[in-house]
Amino acid sequence: MLDRIEKLCIDVATAAIILLALMIFADVIALNLFHASVPDAVIIVRELMVLAIIMPLAAATTQRAHIAVEFLTNMLPPRLVDCFVVFGTFFGVFALTPLIYAGGKELMHQINTGSAFYGDLNLPQWPGRLAFVTGIALCWLRLLMMGCSDIVTLWRGGRLALDAAGD
Repeated sequence: MLDRIEKLCIDVATAAIILLALMIFADVIALNLFHASVPDAVIIVRELMVLAIIMPLAAATTQRAHIAVEFLTNMLPPRLVDCFVVFGTFFGVFALTPLIYAGGKELMHQINTGSAFYGDLNLPQWPGRLAFVTGIALCWLRLLMMGCSDIVTLWRGGRLALDAAGD
């Protein structure tokens, strides 16, 4: 089930990137040809960037595709590296928890007050906040599931599959 949600999030992020490109293209054309910008283009681009960056986080986490600095850990025994991976996973869970709390609190505030961006279109602020909380919460859930699975794997004496080469 989570895999299907992650796939949907990737599709949403892909659509957001396409819309970003179209919005910026339309704004540049409007500025150069008509000497006027697309209404609220900056706000729309900013909100689409949230979708493009946050929504695929859980899928990137599943593939262990986050940036990793390995120049020191490559010299360590594989079992110790696996322990560092588990530590990093649970550190991520710990680090994302206050972001989810603060994001959820901000989302509820935006929904309750009906806040809108200043601009021609008076776009509501809550959709971007909802996307942020959803993306971070899915990443948190995936990290928690991976951390528990990794602990079970290590407990049974196995190795973690960290990349395609099997290191």
